[in-house]
Amino acid sequence: MKIGVPKEIAAHETRVALIPSMIADLKKAGNEIYIEKEAGRLSLITDQQYAEAGAVILNDSKELYGTCDVILKVQPPTYSKPFKMHEVDLMQQGASLIGFLAPLDHLPLIGKLVEHKITAFAMEFVPRITRAQSMDALSSMALLAGYKAVLIAANSLGKIFPLTMTAAGTIAPATVFVLGAGVAGLQAIAIAKKLGAKVEAFDPRPAVKEQVKSLGGKFIEMELPEENVESSAGYAKEQSDLFLQKEQEAIAARLPKVDVVITTARIFGKKAPLLITKEMVELMPAGSIIIDLAAAQGGNCALTEADRIVEHRGVHIHGVTNLPATLPVHASQMYSKNITNLFEQLFLENAFNFEDEITKGSCITHQGKIVNPLVKERFNSKETDHA
Repeated sequence: MKIGVPKEIAAHETRVALIPSMIADLKKAGNEIYIEKEAGRLSLITDQQYAEAGAVILNDSKELYGTCDVILKVQPPTYSKPFKMHEVDLMQQGASLIGFLAPLDHLPLIGKLVEHKITAFAMEFVPRITRAQSMDALSSMALLAGYKAVLIAANSLGKIFPLTMTAAGTIAPATVFVLGAGVAGLQAIAIAKKLGAKVEAFDPRPAVKEQVKSLGGKFIEMELPEENVESSAGYAKEQSDLFLQKEQEAIAARLPKVDVVITTARIFGKKAPLLITKEMVELMPAGSIIIDLAAAQGGNCALTEADRIVEHRGVHIHGVTNLPATLPVHASQMYSKNITNLFEQLFLENAFNFEDEITKGSCITHQGKIVNPLVKERFNSKETDHA
């Protein structure tokens, strides 16, 4: 296969889909690797490093898309200003694409993929099963987001995190409250604890209590209505209005006592749940910080604005949307491993094996059709809406 890695053109994206150390194994399997000029520059990877690893450097994305059978990307394809065309329009008819596609949020993109008969695989649709853990880019990127969220909070807070005994008196530790104990939340708990903060965490799944405690955090017990909070695929499910109301009430009781809140709650393919209302923000002490990791999905806080810091009555709400891109070296390293593992799984045979759980779960479009039921349903409903 001819595998192509274009330079990412989405705003503020610094990652690259493939790093040089992954190239040798791909070439051993008989693949040819093509890299667009300066594709790795923002991840501190030079064209020379790619060339020394055995890749061919191409001058621009138009040449690359026109050459390659398989395209590896980070961000969903978008409009290319230099060529005044969409990136999908540059691809060969019937080519394959692997990357983050956010298909439920980019339905026009799905239409283009169908039109060009692109076989597209979404990294975020890789099933959360044991066999696919090495391909789980969502978890890789969430780990980095949780880490960086704590550093942003520590840098922004007008206090230090650790308990400190000084000749001038004792400084009490900062209190960090983490909402959601998935990968990002657990990493945030671990880093905040290492920095010396008093860490509390809440998650509607009682099963994560022991994980929180093992990292040194205090799990906040909350009485909530009994509901299934997780899908069969391992993602959070949308909850009832009563559930959210009880959740907000329980969270509100903790807010006057915390310095930092890190929110991580997201619902796959839907708007993020509202966990902190404007009135709840007003319960927090002046100078406290909210880091909202769900900002790209609308935010867990009512005052969150994507890629902005909003100040309300002395509380600063950080609407961060792409924290992994602020750590491009390790983000690219981890993502590259995930996407290479997925590629090798998908192309084990001469034809795609749609009986395989990973292939079937991650494939969005194939041979001019939408093959993912969830995306197909959303796409068809939107077509009806605009009819």
